[in-house]
Amino acid sequence: MGQQSAVIIGAGPAGLTAALELIRTTKVRPIVLEASNEVGGISRTVCHNGNRMDLGGHRFFSKSDWVMNWWQEILPIDAAANASLDLTYQNKKTSVQVAGNALESDDDRRMLVRSRLSRIFFLRRFFDYPIKMNASTASKLGLWRLTKVAVTYGWIMLFPRRPEKNLEDFMINRFGRELYETFFKDYTHKVWGIPCDQISADWGAQRIKGLNISKALWHAVKQVFKSKGGVSQKGTETSLIEQFLYPKFGPGQMWQEVARMVTEAGGEIRYNQDVTNVETRDGKAVAVSGTDKTTGEKFRLECDYAVSTMPVRELVKGMNDVPADVRKVADGLMYRDFLTVGLLVKKSDVLNTDGQALPDNWIYIQEKDVRIGRLQIFNNWSPHLVKDEDTMWMGLEYFCNEDDDLWRMNDAELIKFGAGELAKIGMLNNTNVLDGTVVRVPKAYPAYFGSYDQFDVVRRYTDTIGNLFLVGRNGMHRYNNQDHSMLTAKLAVEAIASGAVSKDPLWDVNIDDEYHEEKKAA
Repeated sequence: MGQQSAVIIGAGPAGLTAALELIRTTKVRPIVLEASNEVGGISRTVCHNGNRMDLGGHRFFSKSDWVMNWWQEILPIDAAANASLDLTYQNKKTSVQVAGNALESDDDRRMLVRSRLSRIFFLRRFFDYPIKMNASTASKLGLWRLTKVAVTYGWIMLFPRRPEKNLEDFMINRFGRELYETFFKDYTHKVWGIPCDQISADWGAQRIKGLNISKALWHAVKQVFKSKGGVSQKGTETSLIEQFLYPKFGPGQMWQEVARMVTEAGGEIRYNQDVTNVETRDGKAVAVSGTDKTTGEKFRLECDYAVSTMPVRELVKGMNDVPADVRKVADGLMYRDFLTVGLLVKKSDVLNTDGQALPDNWIYIQEKDVRIGRLQIFNNWSPHLVKDEDTMWMGLEYFCNEDDDLWRMNDAELIKFGAGELAKIGMLNNTNVLDGTVVRVPKAYPAYFGSYDQFDVVRRYTDTIGNLFLVGRNGMHRYNNQDHSMLTAKLAVEAIASGAVSKDPLWDVNIDDEYHEEKKAA
């Protein structure tokens, strides 16, 4: 009997984590099929004329010890650049944690420690993100609005909405009506294209979790007394972390390194492979097939295991003998697409109230008179993402649907449109752009509407296929962070290694404030 193989659909964080873990912990050979010509998925780094873009912004932070150690093993922390910092992780100094593989600063294969700053731009003013109930916020909101924030939050603490039927209920229960209507309602509509009362409350549980005004206030109090420099922050809500690790050349550097390790160890990554079918027989996945987009040739790979990160809708569409009710729910699953407009401008053309360059990693644009949803400043993720230090390299993020007016706009029009929007809200002195590019990302966000409320029908069916594992964001139709996707891949490999048949551990990742492995340890 020859070596067993696992066909992995997709070379994003989940797919590549599964491939490397298969090599490290089993004798199963991974064959990764990637539809594009590069690895990383939405976590890739896009290069344009010497400048690099991080699509969506990827903070390398996790409450999972395993994930943090995994990242640092592949791209160690830059010890020389951080020698003056008192970094701690798991209550230990980082110098102890990375002893033996800490890199000098002239090594490109390294992690930086970055400070996180995100703000909201609303009423042509900057607000802290998450919102802090401090003097600055009070003065910007005004006494009348601030009074309504306090009253509506107090009211909802006494009389919460039960049951939480939708995302509006979820947010009002945690922030009160006034704060919800001020900072969440319109922005969420901009992101998803539909009102909050038509989105499942599961989205809030996935992305916001336990955060509320009380926790934000308590976090602000603790910051006054905390020691500086920790990157672990395991007791901190993910939305409140203030430091994170970041690869020198962006998130794609991590996944390029993982891809190299996979291929050097005997695994295989095939690019431009458009998977269209997963063949099943007697409750098992037996083959994966599709088309090579470069040659046009059809391929069919038999497999002992299949790991899928492809969108669930397309996966089920390409499976044989699927019950009609399962196919109907899968066909009704929806996605939100987005595009990033990269703008290179002179630093002197970017406005800030104190005359300094904008310090943010990203800025949430909540103004109603522009369509931009979020602004990234790549200089502040890593200075190595920007070719010329006298320039500011920005990513303007637009949430849209494939084939709507924004998506169809050509690149030159979008670059001009984006620059005009920044000038309109006062973030650019003019619309002079030194360079620009556009990156479109279909199915970036699995949506919590459409037939999502019946998703368990699909899950129950795919779980019966013993050697098929759904992992990652689109693979599970779940708005996972990068580390959550990695953990689902890890658990899939553990199931393959042990012969476990239950898929419950994978679905348990990121369903509440604790991670699955932490609950398991407890």
